[in-house]
Amino acid sequence: MNTQKFTIFLTPDSQEFREILIAVLSEKGFEGFVENNKNIEAFIAEKDFSEGMLNENMLEPLFSISFTSELIEEKNWNEVWEQNYFKPLLIGGRCLVRAPFHTEYPAARYEIIINPNMAFGTGNHETTSMMVEYILESELAGKTVLDMGCGSGILAILAMKKGAREVTAIDIDERSVENTMENCRLNNCTSIRAGKGDATVLGAETFDFIYANIQKNILMNDVEKYSKELNRGGFLFMSGFYKADIDDIVARAKLFGINFISSKERNKWIAACFRKK
Repeated sequence: MNTQKFTIFLTPDSQEFREILIAVLSEKGFEGFVENNKNIEAFIAEKDFSEGMLNENMLEPLFSISFTSELIEEKNWNEVWEQNYFKPLLIGGRCLVRAPFHTEYPAARYEIIINPNMAFGTGNHETTSMMVEYILESELAGKTVLDMGCGSGILAILAMKKGAREVTAIDIDERSVENTMENCRLNNCTSIRAGKGDATVLGAETFDFIYANIQKNILMNDVEKYSKELNRGGFLFMSGFYKADIDDIVARAKLFGINFISSKERNKWIAACFRKK
C-alpha cells in the first residue's frame, strides 16, 4: 500500500496550532505525524486520501497552511524510515527501541523491536519517551496494565517485559492495532490483548496502571472513564499535551478523585503521573 506524505507549514506557527492541526487531520484519516522545528510531516494511505481533505484555508481564521506532497511506495517504506526517521533509540539508559532491520545498536536491559509500518510511535517523540521513562520507574510485576492509544504498542510491550500480569492495548485506528499485534509477536509478548476502540469500549475490568498518550481534548473527556477503570491506589499516566495545558488536566482529574503526583517536561510537552485515592 502506497503512502502519501505531506510536508505542512503553518502561518503563524505555534505548538497550540500544531496540536489543532494534528487533531483535525487525525479525524480525516491521517495516521502518522513527524514534527520538527520548521514543519509537520503528515502521512496517509494513498487509497484513503481524496482532494479537499487538505487545503490552505481549512483552519482559518486561526491560521493558514501551505504544503507539498510526495508519494512513498510501499516497497521503500522501511528504507525511508531507516534513512530519515527511525534510528535505534535508547530511552532512560535502559530501554532500547529498534527495528528488525537495524544491525548496530547499544545493549540495554529492555529491548523492544518494532516494524515502523507507519509513524505510530517509534519512541522518538517526546511524549512516548517520557511515558517509557515512567514505565521504567514503575513497579509493574504482577500488575494489570492498560495502554490507551497504543500506536505501535511500545508502552504495552515494555509493561509486559517489566513483569505485568495482564496488559491490554487499545487504539481507535485499526492499522495501529494490527501494528501492535505484529510488534507483540516480534517481542514474544503474544499474551497482550490488543483491540480497536476508544474509552467507551472499556468494560467492567479494572487496572492497576493506565497509560494514556493521546491529546488534551480526548484526555479531558475520558479521564472520568479512566477513574472508573482504575483500582483504588492505582496510577494514571497521561501525555500528549503541552505545558500550558497541565493545570486544566490536573483540575479535571481531581474532580474524579485522581490526584496529581508528578510530571516530566520535554520541549514543552508534558507527561504526568496521577494516583487514585
